[in-house]
Amino acid sequence: MKRTLVVGVDGSPESRTAADWAAREAVRRDLRVHVVHAWLWQPLAVPVVQDRAVEARRAREILEETEAELTRRHPTLALTAEVVPDVPVPALLRAAKEAEMLVLGSRGYGAVAGFLLGSYGQQLIAAAECPVVSVRAGRGGPVSAADGAEVVVGQQGGVEESADVLRFAFEAAAAHGAPLRAVRAWSLPPVYGYSPGSLWVANQLGGLEPFEKDALEQALEPWRSRYPEVDVVAHVELGSAGHALLSAASDARLLVVGRRVRDSVLGTRIGSVAHAVLHHAACPVAVVPHR
Repeated sequence: MKRTLVVGVDGSPESRTAADWAAREAVRRDLRVHVVHAWLWQPLAVPVVQDRAVEARRAREILEETEAELTRRHPTLALTAEVVPDVPVPALLRAAKEAEMLVLGSRGYGAVAGFLLGSYGQQLIAAAECPVVSVRAGRGGPVSAADGAEVVVGQQGGVEESADVLRFAFEAAAAHGAPLRAVRAWSLPPVYGYSPGSLWVANQLGGLEPFEKDALEQALEPWRSRYPEVDVVAHVELGSAGHALLSAASDARLLVVGRRVRDSVLGTRIGSVAHAVLHHAACPVAVVPHR
């Protein structure tokens, strides 16, 4: 059986954009798309007159409309779909438990306001065991390899820590036939703010930037070897990781960042960098869980 990509839909323009992005990605990667619409009869949830049969029919219609549109646009797509009788977060987490990725739609409110993740998006990103791709409405359209748009990935930590994030980014770049830009942002340790002598010693040794460049190259090396067809640009920058990634991804086809998996329960925390790019990046954003 083909590996699976799961996309959540609710009939909104945002979810339709996400579904189309998911279908194109599945065709590139030879994956099966599983469309999930979560619907649970909750007669007391909204203080209006409700009709269970009408709502159930609308739930089926949302799924049928999505299936028909994806089949029309992508006739070779392997596609399954289901209405799951549950609220969205647990329904999508169960559906995506063994998936390659989970794709969600997001609402954009202009270049300044950026993303509105909605009441479920951040919970899913924080809890999913697989990468979650958030696709902004109107920004998930086809991008050809010929236009040179990059896949951008944020790298931090050591070789093992960033392996899952880089694996996903290299796979995406190879599938798209696109160049990859790996961004490592760094800042001066606090000691240099209080010890000019320490900063002088570092400068005498060639500065701190060479150490950051070397760390990035070490992390990239195994993936360069595994994906020799991917053209890689290594980018090291002094400053905020969020700002560096948003600047690098201004014309990107996909931005990939990591989310550290915590052993303790921390609600919907996804990390400051992931939070920043999800709210302000125009392109689809993939958040990859890692230890």
